[in-house]
Amino acid sequence: MQTSLFSLPTIADGEDKSCPFKNRIRKNYQHVRKWAKRTLTNAFRIYDRDIKEYPLAIDFYDGRFCVHFFTSTRDSDEPSLELEDLVYATLHALFKASRESIYWRTRVKRDKTEQYEKTDASNEFFTVLEYGIQFQVNLLDYLDTGLFLDHRETRRRVALAAKDKRLLNLFSYTCAFSVHAALSGALFTKSVDMSNTYNDWGRRNFELNGIKAKEHPIVRADCLKFLDEAICARGLYDLIVIDPPTVSRSKKMDQMFDIQLDYATLIHKALKLLAKEGTIFFSTNSRKFRFDASLFPSCSIEDISLKTLPIDFHDQKIHRCWKISKNEFIQNIQ
Repeated sequence: MQTSLFSLPTIADGEDKSCPFKNRIRKNYQHVRKWAKRTLTNAFRIYDRDIKEYPLAIDFYDGRFCVHFFTSTRDSDEPSLELEDLVYATLHALFKASRESIYWRTRVKRDKTEQYEKTDASNEFFTVLEYGIQFQVNLLDYLDTGLFLDHRETRRRVALAAKDKRLLNLFSYTCAFSVHAALSGALFTKSVDMSNTYNDWGRRNFELNGIKAKEHPIVRADCLKFLDEAICARGLYDLIVIDPPTVSRSKKMDQMFDIQLDYATLIHKALKLLAKEGTIFFSTNSRKFRFDASLFPSCSIEDISLKTLPIDFHDQKIHRCWKISKNEFIQNIQ
């Protein structure tokens, strides 16, 4: 792991009484920087819609800044020039940031069946560190950057449980969970996703960290179909990560996936692949999602959402996460 060049910029103490936005970013960054230096992490959030008048989230990626502008309508509203100038002036004053290092994203409320498509073709990838592990990110070509920062502590929790275990990573995106697990001593990981683009991205993440692909295959498949086939093959896993999209209407799938309608089927299938004393980590970013534990009477279920909330995220509803295992009594009578 290339951590010898790891560094984080310092910013001056002080207070700008004319700009609470600037003061909040300074305070947030100085607080998170101490933790980031200790953990060898240079991708984190420095502003999380803290002030109502500034509906933004700003993520720091090793000297680059991803600014998410949240609109209240379904229209593709753009931030005002005044807001863009304020953000630039603030980041330049604090970090000496150039306009070219600031990447804007507009987050709009979308219809349930809408998909986020590729937005550019710059192929501008660069590497960041998370707990000393290298990941490729891209701030131009896709709405999401390749690394979901809000799941940093979820990945860490899975990694700490992964030594000498077999991991199945469903809806694996760019394989960050699998890379963490492999570097923490997992015997085997399998990552499953429908997208060739993200699967290739995941392979590069493994390669960046010197991980041999032989013990960590990446499979292009519809996760629900994959589960059916895996159940027939009677393969078992000690850890299963399920972090699906809220909805997916990919042409490669037979029907639209809806997290609220399909989560029970998904988890029940995954339970058939779970080894004795194994654990499922199930998560969603859907704010409207409702988890009904009564649908899983044979399981012990723990809501670990707050335990997986990173230090740099202030919105406690950024995601929900549950830890699911089979009840010991049920295991003993099977």
